[in-house]
Amino acid sequence: MTIPAPMPHNRRPAGCPFRPDPGLERHREDPELPRLSTFNPQLGEFEAVLVTRSAEVRQVLADPRYEAGFAFDRTGPRTVMNQPGILLNYDGEEHTHYRRMLSGAFTVKRVGSLAPAIRRVVDEHLDALEEAGPGADLIETFAGPVPLLVICELLGIPVEDRDGIQRRSATGTDVANTLETQLENFAAMAAYMGALIRRQRAEPGDDILGDLIRRHGHELSDDELIGMGNSILVAGHETVSSMIGLGTLALLRDEEQLAIVRDDQSAAPGAVEELLRLLSVAPPLVRQANADLELAGRPVKAGERVVLSTLAANHDSDLLPDEPARLDVRRGPVAHLAFGYGAHQCIGQQLARLELQIALPTLLRRLPGLRLAVDFDAVEYRDDALVFGVARLPVTW
Repeated sequence: MTIPAPMPHNRRPAGCPFRPDPGLERHREDPELPRLSTFNPQLGEFEAVLVTRSAEVRQVLADPRYEAGFAFDRTGPRTVMNQPGILLNYDGEEHTHYRRMLSGAFTVKRVGSLAPAIRRVVDEHLDALEEAGPGADLIETFAGPVPLLVICELLGIPVEDRDGIQRRSATGTDVANTLETQLENFAAMAAYMGALIRRQRAEPGDDILGDLIRRHGHELSDDELIGMGNSILVAGHETVSSMIGLGTLALLRDEEQLAIVRDDQSAAPGAVEELLRLLSVAPPLVRQANADLELAGRPVKAGERVVLSTLAANHDSDLLPDEPARLDVRRGPVAHLAFGYGAHQCIGQQLARLELQIALPTLLRRLPGLRLAVDFDAVEYRDDALVFGVARLPVTW
């Protein structure tokens, strides 16, 4: 069965952004693994197997015979995905080599030390939201800039450059853009990061890039550092920004759950895990079989690409038998796949958790009367983005 669709892994019903599209749900019951034809400007057009069941997504991510869906080609031209240093482009020893270099930047101790800076950024942007007044767009004023400023601080990006960073990052994750636009944008991103790296080589700062250069600068080329820097930059703020916006919307739709997050400080970690599971905003996970394989007794041929829907997997009744479509911030631990699984599990997940645990409760406590300034049906979404989210979220209080 061939299903032409633009990145269907993250598709949701019209007007209901908190659960998978019924078509995704039906694919879990399909006796065959559905094949689809899909396209986006970064990855191009390709055929793929769609995997929607929790156990099978986990199986693919844990099996080294499923390799990077778009591996780095050393002889090919530099493009959006064909860039050295991007962890998702590597497997095995090469992946371990690069990941080990980056892991020191995301230790529990180092991430925890960022809490005061995150609180400061959150408070400053809540001041800006209050100053903008009722009717302000929460995405523009709060959900967008907070994670951007945090990740820019981590990378040592000057304040005056951050508007350009946000614009280029948004362009890079918008699948509605043409390939020409994406390549021009990628060239601008690479040029900016390259200039930043050259400055850091001359005088390493107290940030991720400076630390990488001090410890591994003799091993890493500028091209590799560009790939590392830009992948951290985009992944480190687009997903968190989407989670703040969409998570706020989900809580505004459920007064009981919102009150728990607002009034019980101990509820934040569990609430964030439940929102991560429910909303599953991550970009597509694409792998490629390096041999003829079986997935739950069904064939996957050598060379076939596999698109993994963590959204569908996180709503799988086998993972969560008790009402997976319902938001329950006191649900308790669930082995969700919002950050992936196995060797390619998101390296910055603890930072993302900390940002969300600070941003969402602080917003709700600072503005206890927070509510939508438009009808729920009028909320606009980023349907044409690799990272699903809210495009605009006018709020009042």
